[in-house]
Amino acid sequence: MDWILDLFTGTGVAHSIFIYSLVIALGVMLGKIKFFGISLGATFVLFVGLLAGHLGCSIDPGTLKFIQEFGLILFIFSIGLQVGPSFFSSFKHGGLTLNALAMAIIALNIVVALVIFFIDPDLKAYELVGVLSGAVTNTPGLGAAQQTLIETQADSASMMNEAMSMGYAAAYPLGVVGIILSMIVIKSVFKIGVDKEAKEIEDEKTNSQLQPHIVTYKVTNKLIIGSTIHHLHQIIDHNFVISRIRKGDGHVHIPVSETVIEEGDLLLVVMSQQDEEMFDAVLGPHEEMDWKGDPDPVTARRIVVTKSEFTGRKLGSLRLRMGYKLNVTRVHRAGLDLLASPNLALQVGDRLTVVGNINDINRLADKMGNSLKTLDHPNIFTMFIGIVLGIILGSIPLLLPGMSVPMKLGLAGGPLIVAILLGRYGYKIKLITYSSSSANLMLRELGICLFLASVGLAAGGNFAATVFNATGAKWVLYGFLITFLPLFAVGLFGRGKHKINYCTLMGLIAGSNTDPPALAYANKTANNDAPAVAYSTVYPLSMFLRVIVAQILVLALT
Repeated sequence: MDWILDLFTGTGVAHSIFIYSLVIALGVMLGKIKFFGISLGATFVLFVGLLAGHLGCSIDPGTLKFIQEFGLILFIFSIGLQVGPSFFSSFKHGGLTLNALAMAIIALNIVVALVIFFIDPDLKAYELVGVLSGAVTNTPGLGAAQQTLIETQADSASMMNEAMSMGYAAAYPLGVVGIILSMIVIKSVFKIGVDKEAKEIEDEKTNSQLQPHIVTYKVTNKLIIGSTIHHLHQIIDHNFVISRIRKGDGHVHIPVSETVIEEGDLLLVVMSQQDEEMFDAVLGPHEEMDWKGDPDPVTARRIVVTKSEFTGRKLGSLRLRMGYKLNVTRVHRAGLDLLASPNLALQVGDRLTVVGNINDINRLADKMGNSLKTLDHPNIFTMFIGIVLGIILGSIPLLLPGMSVPMKLGLAGGPLIVAILLGRYGYKIKLITYSSSSANLMLRELGICLFLASVGLAAGGNFAATVFNATGAKWVLYGFLITFLPLFAVGLFGRGKHKINYCTLMGLIAGSNTDPPALAYANKTANNDAPAVAYSTVYPLSMFLRVIVAQILVLALT
């Protein structure tokens, strides 16, 4: 039975795969267990790795390093592709305020960490960065800092990275608790009623410009009788679509620019709800009409854009009314229904709601792809050419003022920046960056599990002796202070000064720390998607800054 023992303590490929698989499987399973309603998810893989390392399970250092860094690249790149399309738009409108508050949280995290560093003469810079990364629950920041040490500290990097990993592991659990505790304390300070806050969110969503609003009008205004649809668009200078028109003879038509509006016509109009009063004044009264039950051969279908040549094409440039006698009333993208304005740039994966004759719809569907099976096919080329470009970018030395050693974006920052740029602008160079949510999540989870297992196995040998003593207790306390104080201060300011809705504020707090367990708690508390929206608004910039800041601190203080 020695072969069984060899799987645990031996060497070779089978041993390495066995240990990694066992650590990840146990970590994922235990990560589903909830403590006070909170589960750590894949992060528990780190603690199982630490335990395995403590029990003597070891991996060849070369193999360990390769898997750790490749896992980090997979995780980082998948995140970048996911957040890329919304990265730059997140700075617009209310997102600018949320991102500014997230930056304030990050800045205060650094201030608190530096105060602790200069007060405690025994705290090493690399230990501080590990504690900081754990306190803000940001694993990519830990990976970026460790990669920077490998590139700048040569032989000392292994020892420093081990201590950094232990600082991260010591601070992480109370980091999650501190994030959620800040939400609870802010709720108590302002005596917030979650149900009232949730109702405000729902009312705001009802009035959102993004939500298509559909109304049937009967034309009675003599001033527009005899006008064409093109002229009506000049009169009402807002985005809207007249989906169908029913004439006095009872027949339903798909209107084109030259269609003449006559008295008594019934128009099915898709608009923003804020514009409804304007249409009431221009067109006439509302009319109850069951368009689905109409006997004429006009129907509505959804077409999925799956051909890459349509990526980046403006909806108006397709000239669907002239070429196909069809109307697009709305576009479904990433869980949102968007008004089908002519300037809307299409992306692979968009779902167009199209109205017209079924034969014309089928012709358009063939042209645009409409193959869900195509969307399931992974775009491997985009991913690996992106990683190549990311590694090249990450290897460029950047000499910053006051630093004796050039900074590099490394294997974390380089792929992250390239992935964000490809996610946003990849269509301009004909790269398909779409991936299904399940495929993206699979790559992210695989990458982070490989990385966390490697970190745990590398640091596990000395973890117990280092953490479960006075030094470890200090790290836990420092981590909690780094977590809680900035969140509490900015939370008070955001609610008191900017009157941010509590559901949104919870998403901001979770997103600024890129912390999924805290987001899960926020979603459960709010019982709506407002925390997730705020989380995704600040997540891209927060993730980017966490990765870069960790590297800068290592270079500046080490």
